[in-house]
Amino acid sequence: MMFMPWFLLLTPVALSQVSNFAQISPRVIRLEGLKQRVEILRDKWGVPHIYAQTSDDLFFAQGYIAARDRLFQMDLWRRANSGHLAEILGPRAVARDRIARLVRYRGNWEKEWLAYAPDTKAIVTAFVAGVNAYIRSLDPKNPPLEFRVAGYLPGLWRAEDCVARIAGLLMTRNLVREVERAIDVRDFGIDLATRVRPPDPLIPLQPPAGLDLKFIHLQILRDYNQAVAPPEVGLEPGSNNWVVDGTRTMTGKPLLANDPHRPISIPSLRKTVHLVGPGWNAFGAGEPALPGIALGHNEEIAFGFTIVNMDQQDLYVERTNPTNPDEYWSRNQWRKMEVERDSVAVKGQAPQPVELRYTEHGPVIYEDRTQNVAYALKWVGAEAGGAGYLAGLSLARAKNWSQFLQAVARYRVPSENLVYADRAGNIGWVAAGAMPVRKNWSGLFPVPGDRGEYEWSGYLSVDQLPKEFNPPRHWIATANHKILPPNYPHQIGYEWALPYRYQRLAELLSQDRKFSVEDFQRMQLDVTSLAARQFQKILRRHRAPENKLHRDLVERFLRWDCRMTTDAIEPTLFAVWMNNLPRYLLDSPLHRRMDVGVVLRELESGQHPPSVLWRALESAAGELEKRLGKDPNQWRWGRLHQVSFQHPLRAPQLAEKLNRGPVPRPGDANTVNNTGGADYQQTQGASYRQILDLADWDRSVMTNVPGESGDPDSPHYSDLLSEWAEGRYHPMLYSRKAIESATVERIELRPAR
Repeated sequence: MMFMPWFLLLTPVALSQVSNFAQISPRVIRLEGLKQRVEILRDKWGVPHIYAQTSDDLFFAQGYIAARDRLFQMDLWRRANSGHLAEILGPRAVARDRIARLVRYRGNWEKEWLAYAPDTKAIVTAFVAGVNAYIRSLDPKNPPLEFRVAGYLPGLWRAEDCVARIAGLLMTRNLVREVERAIDVRDFGIDLATRVRPPDPLIPLQPPAGLDLKFIHLQILRDYNQAVAPPEVGLEPGSNNWVVDGTRTMTGKPLLANDPHRPISIPSLRKTVHLVGPGWNAFGAGEPALPGIALGHNEEIAFGFTIVNMDQQDLYVERTNPTNPDEYWSRNQWRKMEVERDSVAVKGQAPQPVELRYTEHGPVIYEDRTQNVAYALKWVGAEAGGAGYLAGLSLARAKNWSQFLQAVARYRVPSENLVYADRAGNIGWVAAGAMPVRKNWSGLFPVPGDRGEYEWSGYLSVDQLPKEFNPPRHWIATANHKILPPNYPHQIGYEWALPYRYQRLAELLSQDRKFSVEDFQRMQLDVTSLAARQFQKILRRHRAPENKLHRDLVERFLRWDCRMTTDAIEPTLFAVWMNNLPRYLLDSPLHRRMDVGVVLRELESGQHPPSVLWRALESAAGELEKRLGKDPNQWRWGRLHQVSFQHPLRAPQLAEKLNRGPVPRPGDANTVNNTGGADYQQTQGASYRQILDLADWDRSVMTNVPGESGDPDSPHYSDLLSEWAEGRYHPMLYSRKAIESATVERIELRPAR
């Protein structure tokens, strides 16, 4: 008999022995703006289940409870996205505030609100009213801890704050690669640039006609990179999903798994919520500052996402008028820039004036007036519907595949592999997002803005996007890998995650067996490295090194099962060896661009003598001796590879209260359990995981590290950390009876008298 986790053995009746719902007295809170009574049941894992009689009250309550749980995190999000960080951080944040204001939505607001769902404006307005209701309830003389320490009070929200664009800008990504690629081609040549960072599909790296590469430099990205970085408040800055149909499960109904990979943070990036009201019975997670859910399920369908690397940005190099920098050359004439003058409040100083400048292509993120050049960003977020994740308001109410595709048509930013399942037994996938059409040019480089030949020609329709529905293999998986079907006729992008996570999922899902929720848990936690297997095959082609220590290390490495567990030394050797190999394979500063896939391809080519392997091994062993000691038996992966949860409030006196970790971690960036990051630390990965059982929603499971609350005094601040670190999950209870059996807190929101 297959082992079942303890929580799957607890039926709603058994759960009633854990918590006596009737004996938990509700906390009654009266609020201005509420129309009718709302009930919030918080389960033992910190998840709020909200029951409301009107849609307005439902989202008012979501905003209220989100602010109650995550106000400091939400306030930073609002400030970073709307351009008001300098007010609390001082002059160092003025540049990023300018970028945030530059990329705000500037079009028709009626069109903007209708883009996500017909009732978006009403939902967002109610959500923001709930956030503000909580803020107004605070004692300004005794605000929450983080605000007291940081020395400022939370600001009130506007509906427009929820459709700010910086969060989506972070997820579109391509701009940095365009600039880096142009610099690499200029400084090192097309052949070498292609070798270290090849486009896929492979096409010639040909800079656009009319682009002078001397004008491309990293300074262009200075303010942009600041704007998309997570804000930190000092006291003085890959994902997987898969779905199988009922022919491949123990229950005869689909199972869907999803673990989005984003930066690991405290509080958690995701906020879990269950919304029950007119037209709504949706359970899942989203960003705490946004209404609705971004991934999860309703009564009929389940859905999840991973990033699909559509190219949704372009950098335009504009020639400006030497005698009038407010003009730029376009199609044989000087055109006027749009110039808006704004003022940024700055902590400790007078407000600082800023200019927001726009060409026909978009906001000017950088100007070099000595060279008479301006750099304008064109990206899909400038269009109506370009705020990240808000189209989830439509996805979460779809009841079947047809309605789901209609909702996908609203999904613009970020571009996502959306996987789908429904209780009728269907499964599907679509690469969703606003994909610009570029005729006869690749988008891999910045382009000259004055010629008129590098313009977008609309967007691909939903019918033109890659998709599948009920494929004959009975499963679908994505892992940020190249998802282009054979002979796909459209250009979407040339930059993808390495294929190892997807290949491992395909290996597991292709087994001739039926899957359970527990099987999917093991898959999400899988740390088998296919890259390490590939490296073992390469090593077996060569004689072992003469040095005894190195020979013993190689022999031990070749006996390894390629599972990157915390107690093994082989993962440590593999990671550090891979990190040392590029400089022996390529005598160029560009060796820093070489990822594991490129390194292994170079080794497989046969162009390098075996000595590069042993020289890199010698360097790796030397590095490990310095880091972990001379005894190789002490080189355990968990000693080197760890994660720390650092609160954005950098307050040394509160470090113990706010921060958590370090925690030893298995896996790496190319295992299904993605634990990648710089200097062997985990800085990104799956902070939120869900496995959805369409045979019985109450058997679904999840985890959200380190906890559902951002309040360091809450019992739910880090109560899920040990669960996550140990690879455990908790129930994602959906039925009212099951929820009541696990309720530990009852809140009643009532209209003010």
